[in-house]
Parts: sequence; structure tokens; C-alpha cells
Amino acid sequence: MKIFSAPVEEGKKGQDGKPSVGPVYRNLLSKHNFPLPDPDISTAWDVFSLSVDKNPGNRMLGWREFVDGKHGPYVWKTYKQVFDEVLCIGSALRASGAEPGSRVGIYGSNCPQWVTAMEACNAHRLICVPLYDTLGPGAVNFILDHAEVDFVFVQDKKVKELLNPDCSHAQRLKTLVCFTSMEEEEEKTAAGIGIKPYSWNEFLRMGKENPSDIIPPQAFHICTIMYTSGTSGDPKGVALTHENIAYFVRGMDLFMEQFEDKMTEADVYLSFLPLAHIIDRVIEEYFFRKGASVGYYHGDLKAIRDDLMELKPTCFAGVPRVFDRVHEGILQALQELRPIRRMIFNLLYRYKLAWMNLGFKQKNAAPLADLLAFRKVKARLGGRIRLIISGGAPLSSEVEEFLRVTCCCFVVTGYGMTETCGPTTLGFPDEMSMVGAAGTVGVYNELRLEEVPEMGYNPLEEPSRGEICVRGKTVFAGYHKNPELTAESFKDGWFHTGDIGELLPNGVVKIIDRKKNLIKLSQGEYVALEYLENVFGVNPIVEDIWVYGNSYKSMLVAVVVPHEENTKKWAYSNGHMGSFSELCYLDQLKNYVLSELKSAAERNKLRGFEYIKGVILDHQPFDMERDLVTATLKKKRNKLLELYKVQIDELYRNLAGGKS
Repeated sequence: MKIFSAPVEEGKKGQDGKPSVGPVYRNLLSKHNFPLPDPDISTAWDVFSLSVDKNPGNRMLGWREFVDGKHGPYVWKTYKQVFDEVLCIGSALRASGAEPGSRVGIYGSNCPQWVTAMEACNAHRLICVPLYDTLGPGAVNFILDHAEVDFVFVQDKKVKELLNPDCSHAQRLKTLVCFTSMEEEEEKTAAGIGIKPYSWNEFLRMGKENPSDIIPPQAFHICTIMYTSGTSGDPKGVALTHENIAYFVRGMDLFMEQFEDKMTEADVYLSFLPLAHIIDRVIEEYFFRKGASVGYYHGDLKAIRDDLMELKPTCFAGVPRVFDRVHEGILQALQELRPIRRMIFNLLYRYKLAWMNLGFKQKNAAPLADLLAFRKVKARLGGRIRLIISGGAPLSSEVEEFLRVTCCCFVVTGYGMTETCGPTTLGFPDEMSMVGAAGTVGVYNELRLEEVPEMGYNPLEEPSRGEICVRGKTVFAGYHKNPELTAESFKDGWFHTGDIGELLPNGVVKIIDRKKNLIKLSQGEYVALEYLENVFGVNPIVEDIWVYGNSYKSMLVAVVVPHEENTKKWAYSNGHMGSFSELCYLDQLKNYVLSELKSAAERNKLRGFEYIKGVILDHQPFDMERDLVTATLKKKRNKLLELYKVQIDELYRNLAGGKS
């Protein structure tokens, strides 16, 4: 068996009320000692400025201009052009009163101006504070005050939200710079509360007329305060240092050197995951490191396929829901094929999978199958894709295997969080033993599991399971202005993630649960809600599911968003007519969904109290518009309970009365 990580310290059995801890693991590249850092890179500014020196004429940032009522081809700025703008924007910030340590907010969708403002912060030791494009004025208002933001760069369509009277802390701002330009009325409103408004071109001109020398940061300086939305309460400000970014980049260099296929300056990344989140930020940092290109989506996620066809990226990153939809789309296209062609596709799939499971690289496993069938799948992603990255939540084994076989490219999954500057663990391409798992710990970190007795997880037993704890060079400095939460999260020098992992015999980590999503039912049994949602969610009739229970009830219920197309197929087969929303009121559909959930429970050998006893169907998705999920699509359980409480109470009454 191939081993992917090295134990460097033995585990210890718990005593005196302390939990047991498992062995300490490192990446194989760090087995004996951590590799030396790159002498040329100690800050995020070094990453960018060195790449400008090496690749001044390379395409860096691309976007699509809106011409004649539609989005045109991608247009590009080179590394040198971006660098020149960064110097001007940095100088304008300094002329506006920004000093080293000042907080600068960036509020809007991914675009070249976002990155230019971010790099201007790096050049002058300013602290970049992303304001979530996907959160309403409440969270933005909190962050402006909590981070003490004085300067904000803002997308034109977000200006109104920032100047909304509900966003009262906007009054503390000194300067407001629009990515394009503001309407005259917006400029008057800003000026009326003491904010100096600028268009992007005005601010660039101001910087040209008032040049300032850069004040490069040092490794220990804070680079960004990145707020994590959290599933309850106010956002938490994660303070990441320049050292965190530099070690992430160096670690990725060493990790990538292991593989035959190398990343080059010709690679192109399609950026659509929010830059306010760590996954997109660190991917872009690494593309800048390699002198490669980043093209931004045009702003409509529903039409992202148009961007894929236009940009033809070599790298595509997304969260599992994105890849679930890719998977569903391909399966739907297969259903429309003639039976003989569908049968051939399935035979080729099994043939290629068999060779991959024997250890053959995906590109060598079945070239003829790629030519006959799978190149058409690759074409749906633009035709040049070399690497797919999935993060943000566990990707189902079924979908990961499908992507690995059919997309004719590397597929890598990882596990990470803002607090670890992106990937805590990362999978290997062409390693089928990693399907369904999250890979091995990063080059400059260490990982161990800690016992969670109330959930029955013990890292010293078989299988080895427990809370994932991390320490190392990419772990954050602490939560901004929250020493209590920082102290609670760090124990004995280890950051406690709150995620439950299983360490597989080959040294790979698998994410299986979430510590905080544990509830105790009235009969005293503990239930892991997120685990159950993952089990029940892999079902053709289920688009999304929220499982609910509490300590006063002995049974679980769920709110299910049915899969619209499959619901309509069920309705047609069973003689039911009506719109999707009307179908969701049918008792027959509820009974069918319950039977499907029961089958899933039986297949996964769940315990009786983990079965879903009653369901509520909703045709509307759990989305950010209703404030039911975070920007990374994690469920806000308290908000879901507020919305569905009346129906849940009624459902429990019916169940107690013996009604179905």
C-alpha cells in the first residue's frame, strides 16, 4: 500500500480529564525537517512584484467588456500594466491619508480592479479587508466598524448598499472609490456624510499626480483580515500574515514539483468563486506566482458556461454543488442519447475506470475511450481543462470518480479553511485511492486528531477518528479583536478546526463530520446532522436537505428541496399535473421522498433514530437571498429554524398523533 504522510510523534492516551490525541502527521516532503523557505519570497508583495520582473508582458488579468448588448471576448492587462496601476492606486491611497496598518475594504464581484486594489494594499503595508459580495448590509456594516475600515473600493452596483442608511458605519469612511464610476446622486450622498467619492479613473489620475514610494511589508505584518461568514452570530475576522501567504506559495511550489505535469505561464484560471474567500484568493496568488493568467467571469453564475467557452481555461475550481450540477448535466445529456450509444458510454466508462484503479494515469488509461466519448465531456468545460479543484465541502465519491474518468484532466479535492490560509490537506492527481478523501497535510503544517468522547470518536482506536487539529506556518495569527475565541480555538499550540476527520491507513484524511453540528435526542442518543445530510443528499429526488432534531424530541425531521426535473418526471409517471411548487404540496410526493430517504438510511446502515420520520417540502432553494446559507453554502441552522419553525412544530404534533 502506498503511504502519503509520515507520523513524526506518537499518540497519547487521555488522562486527568484530557482527551486522547493521535499521532502527529506531516507531509512526506517534511518527514525529517521542514524545507527551507524561498529566500526571495517572504510576503504577498514579493509574490506579485517578482512575477512582474520575470513576466512583464504576460497576460495577467482578463475580463469581458459589454459591447452592443452582449459580452464580448476577453481583453487582457499584462503584469506590467497591472503593476503600473497598482503603483498609482497605492499612491492615491497614501495621498488620501492611508498609513501603514490602515484598513482598506474591497466590496464587489471578482474583477481586475479588485486585485489591483489588493496589490496596492500589499505595496504599502495596508491591510486588505474583503467585504462579502454575497452578504447584505448587516454584515458589511459590522465589518466596517469591527475592522475600523477607513477606505473602500466598491463595485458600481454595490454603492447603494454601502450608502444605505442601515449601513450606518459607512459614515466612518474617508474615501470611496468605485470600480468604474458612481452616479451623480450617489456622489452627493457620499459627500453629504463626509466621504470623498472617486471614480476609478479619477483615483488613478490622483495617484499619478501624487506619486509615493512603496513601503513593502515584512513577513510578520498582517496582510488581510478575512471575515468568515459563520453559521451563526457575527462574522469572525481571520488575521492572515504575509508569512502565511508566502509559506502557502512555497509549499505549493514543492508539492507541485512532485508531479510529471507542470504548471506553466500558459495556464489560465477562470475566477468565479468570491475573491473575498480564501480558496479563490490563494489560487490567484499561485497563478500570479507562476506568471499565468486569471480571467474573471462576467457576473452571472447561471451563464458561466458562456465564460468557459470563451476563456477556455486550463484550471477550474468550484465547490461541490458546482460539480454536482456538472455531473447532473452530463447524466441528463446521456439520457437523451440512443440506448446503444448510452451503453457504449457506460462500457467505456467502466473500461477506463478499471485501468485507473490498476494505477494507470488517467491520460494513459484509455486514450481511445477519451477520443470516442470523454473528449465531449471535456469540451463542455471549454476543451482545454487540465486541472479541476474542488473545495469548500466534501465532494461525493460518486461525483469525484465520474469527473476523474470523464473530464480527461486531473481532479484534486482538498480540505481547508480561512484559518489555515486555504488548503489544510490536498489530494493527489491520478491517485484513485484518494477518491472520497481530502488528501494529505500541507508541506509546512502538522496534523493530528483529538478524541471527541461525546461523539464516540477516538484517534487511538480503529478506525482512527477525531477532531482535526493543525499547527504550522500557514495557520492564522488569531481572530481580530476576539482574544477569547482565539484562546478557545488554540490549545497547546494546536488550532482546533471543529471538523471531524478519519485518518485512513494510507495516511490520507477523510472528512466525516462536524463537531458543532452534533445534537442529543431526548432518548440520549447523539446525532451528527451534517453527516446525515451528506448521506441523504446523494439521492436523485433530493436537491438539498436540512435535517432537524432537538433534545426534547426522540425523532428527526427534515426540510427537503426536491430536485425539480426528477420531481416532474415522478409526477408524469404517477399521473400528477401542476407546477413544481404545486407538486411540492402533494402528500404522495412527501411519501415518495420519505421512502427514498428510508432506502438511503438502509443502504448506509444508519441506526433507527437516524432515520427521517417526517418531511416538509419546499420548492425554493436554501439560498443567500433568504439568508439561509453562508457565502460558502454552509447552512445557517438558526435561520432555517426561524423560517420553518411553525411547520416543524406542526409536523412533530402530527407525528406524535400517529399521522404520517
